[in-house]
Amino acid sequence: MNFSNELIHPVFRLVSEAAKNTKTQVFVIGGYVRDLILHRNSKDIDFVVLGNGIELAENVAARMEGIHKVSVFRNFGTAMIHYMDMQIEFVGARKESYHFDSRKPVVESGSLTDDQNRRDFTINAMAISLNEEDYGELLDPFGGLSDLNRRIIRTPLDPEMTFSDDPLRMMRAIRFATQLNFTILPETLQAITLNKDRIKIISFERISEEINKIIMSDKPSVGFRLMEETGLLSIVFPQFVALKGIDVIKGKAHKDNFYHTLEVLDKISQKTDNLWLRWSAILHDIAKPVTKKFIPETGWTFHGHEVKGARMVAQIFRHLKLPLNEKMRYVQKLVSLHLRPIALAEEEVTDSAVRRLLFEAGDDIEDLMTLCEADITSKDERKVKRYMVNFQNVRIKLKEIEEKDNLRNWQPPISGDEIMQTFNLKPCKEVGIIKTAIREAILEGNLPNDHDAAFDFMLQEGIKMGLTPVN
Repeated sequence: MNFSNELIHPVFRLVSEAAKNTKTQVFVIGGYVRDLILHRNSKDIDFVVLGNGIELAENVAARMEGIHKVSVFRNFGTAMIHYMDMQIEFVGARKESYHFDSRKPVVESGSLTDDQNRRDFTINAMAISLNEEDYGELLDPFGGLSDLNRRIIRTPLDPEMTFSDDPLRMMRAIRFATQLNFTILPETLQAITLNKDRIKIISFERISEEINKIIMSDKPSVGFRLMEETGLLSIVFPQFVALKGIDVIKGKAHKDNFYHTLEVLDKISQKTDNLWLRWSAILHDIAKPVTKKFIPETGWTFHGHEVKGARMVAQIFRHLKLPLNEKMRYVQKLVSLHLRPIALAEEEVTDSAVRRLLFEAGDDIEDLMTLCEADITSKDERKVKRYMVNFQNVRIKLKEIEEKDNLRNWQPPISGDEIMQTFNLKPCKEVGIIKTAIREAILEGNLPNDHDAAFDFMLQEGIKMGLTPVN
């Protein structure tokens, strides 16, 4: 099969001409070939060279207008060029062998066949020739094209050896199955289960990269179900697996919070491409197992799971080597607040409750509402419809209060410094008491959110505490 008509990006002709000029054989290989056949956009092109990949990259760069730099990684025998909208990598064909205690291979120069043998999956082992004599010809020794048509994930060689050699490939298999909506061949899936403990030699930075790609797919639950089925999830993310299961006492049961969470994740993924909002969906109920309690009169409760869950976010982010910065704090905030809009939707919406929610959520209020709406997963359609109507009322109220009181990312109209200057105070508890009184009065609607009204209120509060204003 020939794909010369599909190789429309100008880089392919440039590479072909450079290969002819240097009497080198070169092939485009891997993910770009897969995506070309699937008609998916790809920003990365990998070229495998029978010879010196770095020299060919430099020859290609010399033919490119405006390209002055080739990033060379001599230890790996690779070179990279950023050209137009693409990231292009050149590497010499190689064969690999592995030690049991490491995923870092011993690398030797090899043939195209050797290079295809070392690939993770058949759909990633296809190559297209860029050589003059057979330009555009597909080289597919493992039936990758057939596997694309059958929509299956399969390893080129023995799957147990493939996954034992490089255990990250187990996560990649699940990631590709999730992204492409493919099925992992039963023997391949079984090999993941048998080799699951090998994942322990992989750094969590690499594991989390794959988890994040799974989370960013159209239906992330597919990947998490596969991780749970193979046992990988228990190793890399045990707190999530702890959500699984249903307890029944005296005929009273709670829902399976693992599958509930996956449903919330899939629902929110239809609404947002924000990775961290999707993480909030994953972690919103993460503390339910440790807060679960059975009360005979009322049944199962998970009191305080939102507070405990927010504290668990940092622990999980550290464990998974996720960023311990504003991204983590954003997730903590949404987890800690995720019950608040639901509570508002269940009862009469008061102005003071809405003010407090706006005050605490700030600019993340829309994301919080998106999370809470995704959290409604009841099979009772009437109940879901009632909740969604109530949520719409909450949204209307939020907009009204925000326009009237301007409380989003609210800053107190009176600062601590102004309180200290007014009453000639040094930092002390009285300053905090007055600041809190001003905030509470505004949030309760007893005081306008402006400086002059807050200043008069401050004077009254200070005098009641026995403080004397400075003239």
